[in-house]
Amino acid sequence: MKLRNLVVSVLLTVLFLNITGTAPAFAEKGQKNPMVYVKTNLGNFTIELYEKEAPLTVENFMHYVDHKFYNGLIFHRVIDGFMIQGGGFSPEMVQKSPSPPIKNEATNGLKNLKYTVAMARTGVVDSATSQFFINVKDNDALDHRGTAQAEFGYCVFGKVVEGMEVIDKIKAVKTTKKGSYSDVPVKPVIIKSISKLETGAE
Repeated sequence: MKLRNLVVSVLLTVLFLNITGTAPAFAEKGQKNPMVYVKTNLGNFTIELYEKEAPLTVENFMHYVDHKFYNGLIFHRVIDGFMIQGGGFSPEMVQKSPSPPIKNEATNGLKNLKYTVAMARTGVVDSATSQFFINVKDNDALDHRGTAQAEFGYCVFGKVVEGMEVIDKIKAVKTTKKGSYSDVPVKPVIIKSISKLETGAE
């Protein structure tokens, strides 16, 4: 009887988390979310992509991955206690030309929690291209709160699921100002490559 009650309790807890949206996003039963493996000069980490919740954003990100756009670029903006941003600049702080911007999917219900991955953009809502950032803390202020430009938020489309210690290492690097850019790592944090992980791949 106790075992039966325990099973029921667990099932109700899972149901509650799914209804309230406090659980992480997962693919439908029997399906797996796409995963990518990121190699940097400070270590490697794995990102799970939330394709169902942010289909346009994941498709856009994978377009850059498939064309090896990110290989050799850097995390050019690092703010401990906030986020690390990359995917746009070379180690010499030369911006790489991206594809056209995409629609902002920040209305998907995903939150800018610690280790989630979101699209960087300008003050224009639908301006994200190749640059992304990884939250190093829960950043509620970046979540979608309304339709006004200042409240629209930043689209979360994935989460670091392995190698979080590498993110912690990157966020702690020393930074400086280079030209008009602030919070640039003194020693470049280089994205060696980002590649798709096949099902069952290590």
